[in-house]
Amino acid sequence: MGSFILRRLLQLLLVLWGGVTVLFLIFFLIPGNPAELIASGGGQRAPNPQVVKNLEKQMGLDKSKPAQYASYLGNLVQGDLGKSRPPRNEAVTDIAKKRLPKSLRLAFWAIVIEAILGIGAGMLSARKRNSLGDYATTISAVVLSAIPVFVLAFLIRQFTGVYGFQHDLPAWIRFPTRGYGPDTWFLGIFPTGRTWEYLVQPALVLASVTTAILARITRTSMLETMRMDHVRTARAKGLGEKQVMRRHVLRNAMIPVITVLGIDFGTSVGVAVLTETVFNLPGLGSQIVFSARDRDLIVVLGLTLLVTLVYGLASLAVDLSYALFNPRVRLGADE
Repeated sequence: MGSFILRRLLQLLLVLWGGVTVLFLIFFLIPGNPAELIASGGGQRAPNPQVVKNLEKQMGLDKSKPAQYASYLGNLVQGDLGKSRPPRNEAVTDIAKKRLPKSLRLAFWAIVIEAILGIGAGMLSARKRNSLGDYATTISAVVLSAIPVFVLAFLIRQFTGVYGFQHDLPAWIRFPTRGYGPDTWFLGIFPTGRTWEYLVQPALVLASVTTAILARITRTSMLETMRMDHVRTARAKGLGEKQVMRRHVLRNAMIPVITVLGIDFGTSVGVAVLTETVFNLPGLGSQIVFSARDRDLIVVLGLTLLVTLVYGLASLAVDLSYALFNPRVRLGADE
């Protein structure tokens, strides 16, 4: 187990290095000079050559591309993610401290909703195959998967945040339309006060598509497990259906489900851009997009590095959980 974790951590370091390298190459292939963009006020006027030269020196753009790359990696090893471009000059670590917790909390509660609804619907669909509930789950999964996230976010916001107040609907379906609320939490995870009111809508939207996919995966995995010999043997021994489902079907069917949940959590931290934009949430994904638009390479690199790190740690946690749900799995036993 220890050697497996060590190997995975080393692989994660290689992934982080590869991600930084690819992003550097992409940004250097894009035409344009960030210093000229700043000096021209975003293209509003002709840049002053001396101002451009001073900005290039301040931002380290006067060095060769290999020297810039080596300098960034050297700072990275020391834990320095750099600073945003002038005139902001804000440390990337400070930006991450403000943005990352919000994205992690949103992703966490989206995964909680996804796990409860997705696994529950998938189990019901598998146990009642070809029933009305099975058909309803299948149709709902297809519909939710087909609706674009920004459309679903707009519809939910309009119904719960606009229509609900206009027509005086019950308080439990009326929520604020935008923002992050008072931002008060218990143990850093559980929303307190009115914070949960601002969390419900974006979490539901972020979980919608993945919940539909998880329900289908849970259903398929459980149906495959229910056809296995050990399940038929358990039934032949006289075990009740609930025991069979809980001890022999559900536990063995969880591996693909856990894989999807881990991947969804890792991706939700950095790609919830549309959800964060519609609900005006200051998360990590929206900050990456805004920084990429402004060609703020250092911020994009630093925040993308954090997203990759979260994704890698989530994948590691998924691999470690395999042995918990299926004792037959022995990590690294075949190596």
